[in-house]
Amino acid sequence: MAVSANRLELLQIADAVAREKSIDREVVIEAMAEAIQKAARSRYGAENEIRARINPQTGEIRLVRLLEVVDQVENDAVQIDQKEAQRRNPAAQMGDLIEDELPPVDFGRIAAQTAKQVIVQKVRDAERERQYDEYKDRIGEIVHGIVKRVEYGNVVTDLGRGEAIVRRDELLPRETFRNGDRIRAYIYDVRREQRGPQIFLSRTHPQFMAKLFAQEVPEIYDGIIEIKAVARDPGSRAKIAVLSNDSSIDPVGACVGMRGTRVQAVVSELQGEKIDIIQWSPDAATFIVTALAPAEVVKVVLDEDTKRIEVVVPDDQLSLAIGRRGQNVRLASQLTGWDIDILTEAEESERRQAEFASRSATFAEALDVDEVIAQLLASEGFSSIEEVAYVPLDEIAEIEGFDEDTAQEIQSRALDYIDRQNAEFDDKRKALGVADELADIEGVTPKMLVAFGENEIKTVEDLAGCATDDLTGWNETVNGERKHQKGIIEGFDLTEDDANALIMKARVKAGWITEADLAKAAEEAEEAEEVGQD
Repeated sequence: MAVSANRLELLQIADAVAREKSIDREVVIEAMAEAIQKAARSRYGAENEIRARINPQTGEIRLVRLLEVVDQVENDAVQIDQKEAQRRNPAAQMGDLIEDELPPVDFGRIAAQTAKQVIVQKVRDAERERQYDEYKDRIGEIVHGIVKRVEYGNVVTDLGRGEAIVRRDELLPRETFRNGDRIRAYIYDVRREQRGPQIFLSRTHPQFMAKLFAQEVPEIYDGIIEIKAVARDPGSRAKIAVLSNDSSIDPVGACVGMRGTRVQAVVSELQGEKIDIIQWSPDAATFIVTALAPAEVVKVVLDEDTKRIEVVVPDDQLSLAIGRRGQNVRLASQLTGWDIDILTEAEESERRQAEFASRSATFAEALDVDEVIAQLLASEGFSSIEEVAYVPLDEIAEIEGFDEDTAQEIQSRALDYIDRQNAEFDDKRKALGVADELADIEGVTPKMLVAFGENEIKTVEDLAGCATDDLTGWNETVNGERKHQKGIIEGFDLTEDDANALIMKARVKAGWITEADLAKAAEEAEEAEEVGQD
């Protein structure tokens, strides 16, 4: 009866630990078996291959020693000869493992302590694994917790079935928590680390605000309204772009709620952070103008290749458009993904006049014409000598005061000027050591060759090894500020596709790829685009 009681007690302990730690009962029983096994090895000798088995129904413990069947025994602790093995089990073959039953272990104090340590460690490992598996799939959720302690500004939070941390830089400015306070935060990362799974929470993450709106606005939760973008200056101000999939529902009004109740609930959670709710638009210009609210916008000029937009505002709206310490324009830029340059009407007018004067002076000098003709060309929208040289003749002849002979003479002078310039560029690129074969690539101009040479691109292989960004420039964020890095041939009126085409032609010429590879890649890109449109 005593043995039965012990067995029953073993299973009860396993059940209790499994419930308390929220882990599998089998894991606890396995940990107990391993602990008994370890204690048995210290009792019978570490050289023995001992296995402990616990019956999960009855709690019965079996200890066995494994012996390998061999032809000649060298170590009787782990080996047994075939004749002896077949006496115990007639079916035993060479290489099989024979189980040798062992009597139960009488646990001493040290063995019991060792067993306890093994069980505790195994259970802890299983608990950590359970915690990681539970929370790794919850990244992107909002969780509630209770502040357990505050360490160097970092808030350690008890989530009930795990512990998480809100680092100091993930808390709102001037926000303080004490032990026992309730906290709501966003799970943005879960990692396996040496000391167990680490759950990282944030109250400054843009998606924290998005999830708060989803909790407060049923239409967002139901998918009728979509949150397209969020930009935050945590604790101060934020902009959120929303779109309604139902034309009868106003997305901005739904997010604001009756008398502002819905948005106020989010503002309260974010310690008074001011929130601008903006209607998203597929048209970049419309979206950017709306994102700059409350400032009024007079005119916009987009450059889709570099994703830059120039915004013109009335003189008295400049400070409103930029915002305190550039906050309004910075948030609008983050929200839309475009770099935004803001000018007043006066600044834009001055710049237009300066550009007009510069173009007029260029035409007057290059074409050897008087100021009136130069200004007429500039006012008609011609921006370069190349344009004048290669447009259809009738476009110049249509200018008021010009006839066909005048147009012919102007275009002839433009072509002569380009020839002279090209000859100068050719001499310069030779002096820089740029190879002739680079000039043979279709689309490469003499002026480009000089730019290549000045940037150490002197052979076809050099050009073939370039990335598109190297040629056209790229944007990067440095210390929180968006900065543009100039490309080698930026300003040559080339799109990213044009620059990429030059690189591909260089790779074909260098023998890196074939024309067939190029055609196949173009075909695949076209198919992918069609699938995307469908």
